[in-house]
Amino acid sequence: MVMLDVSEAVVALSKGELVVYPTDTLYGIGADVYNEVAVRKVFEIKKRPLSNPLPIAVSDFEMLEKVAYVDDKAMRLADFFLPGKLTLVLKKKDAVSDVVTAGGDKVAVRIPGNKVALELLSRFGGPITATSANVHGMKTPSVINEIRMQFKNQGISVYLDTGRVAGKPSTVVDVTGETVRVIRVGEITEKEILDVIQHG
Repeated sequence: MVMLDVSEAVVALSKGELVVYPTDTLYGIGADVYNEVAVRKVFEIKKRPLSNPLPIAVSDFEMLEKVAYVDDKAMRLADFFLPGKLTLVLKKKDAVSDVVTAGGDKVAVRIPGNKVALELLSRFGGPITATSANVHGMKTPSVINEIRMQFKNQGISVYLDTGRVAGKPSTVVDVTGETVRVIRVGEITEKEILDVIQHG
């Protein structure tokens, strides 16, 4: 179902179904992070290896602290860049299933700077998966029609269509070690990250 009715997407998530929703970078596939069956569906529909962890989205700092341990470095970056185009790799809390993290002890989390995504997260009341809406190894489309064609209209209950999205992925930063490590440079540059860490 293609629409812009967040309440339908909230109902779908609550039933363990998958939704496609806009973020400030790409369209994402959302599933209830606490529902292992729903999370496995994400891997299945994307044809993504279970050894590849899934990033997750949260609505605010309170929800962030329910899924991960946030130290001073992480909080400094979060305060400055979030909501926005930054994904933080943090030590996960036990509430997050090992299926999400591919058995690892870290989880990649972001607060998307997109009002539809934030409304969805806030109304659902919990974290959802934030992996790009594409089949593993294929280009991530920036419009819903192309996403539907990739998935052959299967497996997704609700598509929240806000038109074309920005199309550039978020910057991913691992803050679990002694030093901050930029894993992927996206919209935010490495220099911007290091400036905030060093100067606040």
